[in-house]
Amino acid sequence: MPSLQLDLPLHLDLDTKRSLVGEIGDVYAEVMDVRLEFITVSIHALGPGGVWRCGTEGPEPAGLVMCDVRAGRPAATREALARRIVDVCVRICGLPERHLKVEFTQHSGDEMYHPSLGGFAPDWAPIAGKPG
Repeated sequence: MPSLQLDLPLHLDLDTKRSLVGEIGDVYAEVMDVRLEFITVSIHALGPGGVWRCGTEGPEPAGLVMCDVRAGRPAATREALARRIVDVCVRICGLPERHLKVEFTQHSGDEMYHPSLGGFAPDWAPIAGKPG
């Protein structure tokens, strides 16, 4: 289901990558109410000069998190996820909050296929009695 891609303007060692992915996975599972086995995270640690944000003062180093998720979560839920992902990236990677951006692309369940999890993902629906 969810695929999260981090494009970062720095180099990270394996232990830092594992820690970053573990925390982001935990945050995603909690906020979006999914099992960890559904979550895939890729890290593109592109090094200095690998990711930029354009601006009136000239380009600045930046970080980008792309979240391909099942459609249907309320904007407030996606905002809560984005804020927590930014917090993790600030703490683990040392990136300034203002240099980070989180984008969402939403998909129906039949656009996400997991052979190890039985095939296409079901469409998202809120669990009875739980907020989105």
